[in-house]
Amino acid sequence: MLRCYRLAFVSTFLVVAVLAALAYSAGSSEPPVASVNATDGVGLKGYDAVAYFINGQPTKGRGRYSLQWKGITYRFASAENLQRFKADPQKYLPQYGGYCAYAMSIDRIADFSPTEWTIFGGKLYLNNNFFSQTLWSLDKSGRVETANRNWAVFPKVAEGK
Repeated sequence: MLRCYRLAFVSTFLVVAVLAALAYSAGSSEPPVASVNATDGVGLKGYDAVAYFINGQPTKGRGRYSLQWKGITYRFASAENLQRFKADPQKYLPQYGGYCAYAMSIDRIADFSPTEWTIFGGKLYLNNNFFSQTLWSLDKSGRVETANRNWAVFPKVAEGK
């Protein structure tokens, strides 16, 4: 008799847990994120956005070559890179606010690793890790297309908040 009660309890618990999970996922949406991935007001984890294009590698920026643009501080490795950025920030800024491009292509948000990056179509794309970089690279055009669509509607915190 006790065994029947246990079985009924476990079955009921599993049904309730599954229904609760379904209700949560159906009623929830992605929480809003900042439109730019920054830590303590510094974008790109202090890396020089221009260096990806000019040097072909991630390069730490220096505090003396910094610029605040749209409320975010960007650092550069040289005065020349700072001037290049000032002349055309949109050319150098990473896509999707500096969040992981692969994650955005599957409608998720994730941080990035400065060493996992690609310039594709003249734009900088960052990824979270080797695995996401590899998956993203298998179909760059398709991933960019879906990520662009997702980023356009991804919930973002209003600027200035």
